Amino acid sequence: MQEKHVEQALQKAVRQAGGHAYKFTSPGTNGMPDRLIILRGGKLGFVEVKAPGKKPRPLQARRLQQLQDMGFIATWIDHPDQIQSVIDAIQTT
Repeated sequence: MQEKHVEQALQKAVRQAGGHAYKFTSPGTNGMPDRLIILRGGKLGFVEVKAPGKKPRPLQARRLQQLQDMGFIATWIDHPDQIQSVIDAIQTT
């Protein structure tokens, strides 16, 4: 399975939850997560999507930690089985 398949599954699941999974780019700031997840009720989180078995690069891990330190849900996934738990975490913040 490729990263794009995990990313497509994430987009589909977020849409089914009534939200949006925007491709997130931040010019001039490397290592930002791939997707900005926006759910109803003003809930949002950041998700770095990796191919199965892959992990974030050190800079990506630092960016996720920076976002977590600011109080956001910021995580990475490498398998579609992880998607629902991420959506649940964002919804309950």
